[in-house]
Amino acid sequence: MKFIKITRPNLRKLETGQKLQEHGITFERLANGDGRYTVNIMVDGVRVHRVIGKESEGVTREKAEDFISQARTDARHGRLHLPKGRKTVLTLASAVDQYIERLGEENGKDLKAKKRRLNQHVVPCLGQKPLSQIASFDIERFKKQRIEEKAENGTVNRELAALSHLLTKAVDWNWISHKPCAIKRLKEKPARIVYLTVEQAGRLVEAAKQDQNICVYPFIVIGLETGMRKMEILSIRLRDIYLERCIIHIPQAKGGSREQPITKHLADFLKGYIEAAKPGQEYFFDSVAAACRYVTNIEEPFRRVVKAAGLDPKQIVRHTLRHTAITHLVQAGVDLPTVKRISGHKTLSMVERYSHQNGAHIQAAMEKLQERYYPTPQPKKAKQKTAQPV
Repeated sequence: MKFIKITRPNLRKLETGQKLQEHGITFERLANGDGRYTVNIMVDGVRVHRVIGKESEGVTREKAEDFISQARTDARHGRLHLPKGRKTVLTLASAVDQYIERLGEENGKDLKAKKRRLNQHVVPCLGQKPLSQIASFDIERFKKQRIEEKAENGTVNRELAALSHLLTKAVDWNWISHKPCAIKRLKEKPARIVYLTVEQAGRLVEAAKQDQNICVYPFIVIGLETGMRKMEILSIRLRDIYLERCIIHIPQAKGGSREQPITKHLADFLKGYIEAAKPGQEYFFDSVAAACRYVTNIEEPFRRVVKAAGLDPKQIVRHTLRHTAITHLVQAGVDLPTVKRISGHKTLSMVERYSHQNGAHIQAAMEKLQERYYPTPQPKKAKQKTAQPV
């Protein structure tokens, strides 16, 4: 590098507080008369800012030049270990948009939420880090920052989950050779699961019958009788409903493709809607206006129905239908593996949360145990007197 500004004659002329900058190197004259060298450069899209040292410590411009040369050499060596097809280091900030775009092409889920969590919180903290160099220390630093910002543990965990998924997909897409670190999530307090009693569920169904929106009534009935998630319900295709087998096939459920069992009552309920479907109709909740051809927004009519049923819309949300169905299955004494099969949860531990919602079924189970050890004495039958011959 040829220097015109940072030369010995110019350095001698500098007064206190003045600086000279050239080729990413800065020389500053300090208040005590000493001089300090710093470097601020971009290497493979990563900002490198370092204090090299002071004149009194024997630091010269040549040492700053050596640092820059070494940084660029290290970057070239790093490129040698990139997965096949990648020639430059990919930072987290530059990876996010590509991640969201490619995930959309793969029909990924929760794209808006993932993009928001990454761009609003993860990128400002870790955005300049190359994907392959994100370390456990960086993750812990991110956690500490978010906790200091008063973010709930659950919120931070959702953000960490988005980052973890990005790194997993980066390996799949050959952006990096391996996942650079393990991401440990924060411990969350057990969330209180809100569900409807049988009486409240009945009121909600009756209110839905009277609502002007033709979709909200079947949406609520299906939710209460299956525990299916919102988009699983709204994206039901007519050809995926098997009334004779009492099954709804869900091709893109959260945990993958699965078959959802339904009640005989719900099968009879759906039969009327199927018979009334328009010729060529593909989706149960058909929508000509939607690009995906089915209804995607049910929030407003759902809140309206909740209010009409005398319930609190802040407490009762769409997912409450799922909580209600699963909770009543557990309280009815259905074993947890069977509940897991019906609900589509990935693990039993996720279903176990519902076994603590009401003590009545737990107490009933303990009474059965008590009956095994200490059977209730049965009243003795009175002996029938036989007539005596005369």
